[in-house]
Amino acid sequence: MSTKNPKVGVIMGSDSDWPTMKAACDILDEFDISYEKKVVSAHRTPDDMAQYGKSARERGIQVIIAGAGGAAHLPGMTAAHTTLPVIGVPVKTSTLSGLDSLYSIVQMPPGVPVATVAIGKAGNAALLAIRMLSTGNNELANKLSDYHKEMAEASRAKTQNLK
Repeated sequence: MSTKNPKVGVIMGSDSDWPTMKAACDILDEFDISYEKKVVSAHRTPDDMAQYGKSARERGIQVIIAGAGGAAHLPGMTAAHTTLPVIGVPVKTSTLSGLDSLYSIVQMPPGVPVATVAIGKAGNAALLAIRMLSTGNNELANKLSDYHKEMAEASRAKTQNLK
């Protein structure tokens, strides 16, 4: 997917989060949504993270998907620096299987919202971002409708697997 004029920012705290966050990019590719992907650490490069959030809207980003494990400050701290929707993806960790990440992301203070998906479900974060983008885009809304029809058909076909 071209990263020219990206509509979605996909950020993660480390390249070790990429195996999880790749699922978001795969869905965005499937829907032909332009995006950028970047490692932006809330702890190791906090100034870069703040600048990312502050500049996202003026660069054309409309939704940010932020994946983080462990302390998982990236989604919330990014949300503190932008008025764009931020979707947090808790990344599974070896210590607490991602529960620590989930708790860190969902417990935001009043006034700094972060939408959060289930642990490791970056694909759902992408679908949520696409739903947000589709509110003013009938073509994208139709693609989503087709996607859901195909998903339903695939689910119904699974009855054949029961023996």
